[in-house]
Amino acid sequence: MARYASKITDWPEDDRPRERLIRLGADKLSDVEILAILLRTGGVEDTAIDLARYALKKFKGWRGLDQCTIPELCEINGVGPAKAAMLKAALEIGKRLFIEKSGVTQRITSSEDVYHLMKPHLRDSAREVFRILLLNSRNHLILDKTVFEGSLTESLVSPREIVKDAVNNSAASVIFVHNHPSGDPKPSNEDKQVTARLRMACDLVGIKVVDHLIIGKDSYFSFSDSGLL
Repeated sequence: MARYASKITDWPEDDRPRERLIRLGADKLSDVEILAILLRTGGVEDTAIDLARYALKKFKGWRGLDQCTIPELCEINGVGPAKAAMLKAALEIGKRLFIEKSGVTQRITSSEDVYHLMKPHLRDSAREVFRILLLNSRNHLILDKTVFEGSLTESLVSPREIVKDAVNNSAASVIFVHNHPSGDPKPSNEDKQVTARLRMACDLVGIKVVDHLIIGKDSYFSFSDSGLL
């Protein structure tokens, strides 16, 4: 079998990923071709196609790439900070497009709304991430903020900072959201203790705690739906 030249620009034009996208549309390209377009160039001996194929195999697809840090991506020979940043930006665009297509508006009316809004950001995270959603009196989202990343413990969650954010943004209510990297959204005793402590602090200043969602791989747990709030 004939071997392609080391530079994609030397390939037959009909086989080049960018030209194929222009001619056929992005939906007709393979994952490898799409990633190669984002990477733009290869390494010393590899084409962008080679790098893309290696990256997708190494990290087991798009979801694996999304979990990677910039330093982890830069471990691939031929991928530097600029390419890694471009890839992370493209993956973030995908998440935001998913949210728009899911029909979730800036008005939160149910735990399902929160789940669809947060799932793209938290489902595949390798670390626990705790976020707060601040709402106005009409349940419109006015702030989405990551409070911390790490293991959820009472000592790491600061009621003072959460209350401060809520008051400074004139929020009427707040929703807590965090993920379980294990994939199982069942709340731990620590989750319950943290929720009770935060609710108590918010009650003191008249901020209503609407819900606390725990997001797993493909499901979620709602404290409100389960009668724990």
